Amino acid sequence: MIRLLLADDQALVRGALAALLDLEPDLRVVAQVGRGDEVVDAARAHHADVALLDVEMPGIDGIAAAAALKNQYPACRSLIVTTFGRPGYVRHALDAGASGFVVKDTPADQLADAVRRVNQGLRVIDPELAVESLAVGHSPLTDRERDVLVVAATGGTVADIARETFLSEGTVRNYLSAAMGKTGARTRAEAVRLAQEYGWLLG
Repeated sequence: MIRLLLADDQALVRGALAALLDLEPDLRVVAQVGRGDEVVDAARAHHADVALLDVEMPGIDGIAAAAALKNQYPACRSLIVTTFGRPGYVRHALDAGASGFVVKDTPADQLADAVRRVNQGLRVIDPELAVESLAVGHSPLTDRERDVLVVAATGGTVADIARETFLSEGTVRNYLSAAMGKTGARTRAEAVRLAQEYGWLLG
């Protein structure tokens, strides 16, 4: 029996996933949490074999939770199951120690198979996302450019971004200009949108 932990901040999604996976004779959901920072403790307490992690959760995100599992409770492997199928997320997740990455509309039988393969120590990646991830490549943004775009995504002015990042307004403008050049964007808003789509704004 493969013991599963589900981590998703949406209770309805967790419930639906649990109902689907519990139909499989060799899978059993032993714990559910709604925050990323609860994953390691729950996995350890319930002796989970595989954790299914959403990307965007309160506390810490699913990719950070995968890294925490790898470091603190490596007996439990992680599979990212998310709505946010962004190619940059795939690379981040694998770098963090996740064993797989699939999207939430994956058919139930394929999801169950992905869980089994991850439990066996194999890597499982959604084929379309794998191709996109290779095409997009690593993020070209520096840490500072990413930080500036993250704050820019909230819609603040250059002065707001400067205040929040402890940079001068001139430096913020330089970083925004560099980020626009690297994303091929014509405006700051477009640079933010493209970086979000590629999954480059994740820390």
